[in-house]
Amino acid sequence: MNDRAEFDALIEDIRQLFEAKSAARDAAIAQSRAVISHSANAIRAVHRHEWETARERLETARLAAEEMRRAVEAYPDLYHSGYTQDALKEVAEAYVTYALVRGEALPTPESLAVEPATYLNGLAEAASELRRQILDIIRKGHSDEAQRLLEEMDQIYDALISFDFHDAITGGLRRRLDQLRGVLERTRGDVTNSLRQERLQEALAALETRIGLDAGPPLELPSEEPDDEGR
Repeated sequence: MNDRAEFDALIEDIRQLFEAKSAARDAAIAQSRAVISHSANAIRAVHRHEWETARERLETARLAAEEMRRAVEAYPDLYHSGYTQDALKEVAEAYVTYALVRGEALPTPESLAVEPATYLNGLAEAASELRRQILDIIRKGHSDEAQRLLEEMDQIYDALISFDFHDAITGGLRRRLDQLRGVLERTRGDVTNSLRQERLQEALAALETRIGLDAGPPLELPSEEPDDEGR
């Protein structure tokens, strides 16, 4: 063994490294919870069409994510850990959901400062979020906007299903795609039923109008006048 003093110094260096890493981990875990909370609040604001509030909460989530990344920037294994990437996935989901509902260009992984696999998982969950938006629309009657959002869901699913890689590479994308497929099928059925109902109502309205026109004015019954004897 080396000189005891050198050995003790080596052990102490490792201990200090672990203490610093443990503190960074604790800070990242706490910050990840804040990131997830801000992202969820942003999505709720999107569903309520509170656009200014949604933008503010998106920015808050982005800043919280930056702080979380700074806490672990010296420790790549902590950065790539589940809790860190899950929080960043929520940020991606929130930003993508906002863009999809608003009909804007999608943010890129680079603009969100997230890993490609994290971005794809956020994209899948954002597509699932569109179901709530579509149901809110068709409750008020079928519209082109519901059809547009369904097409966005379809396009995202078709793109993601082409990533046929191991879950270790995609970050568990396969499971989220299975969930998205079920959501997509149910939503397509809801939109189809809404469209059929709208067409049926239009056909009934047209029929009622046609019957009303063909019947002509209502018949006038002769007025009852008293006879010569006053009866």
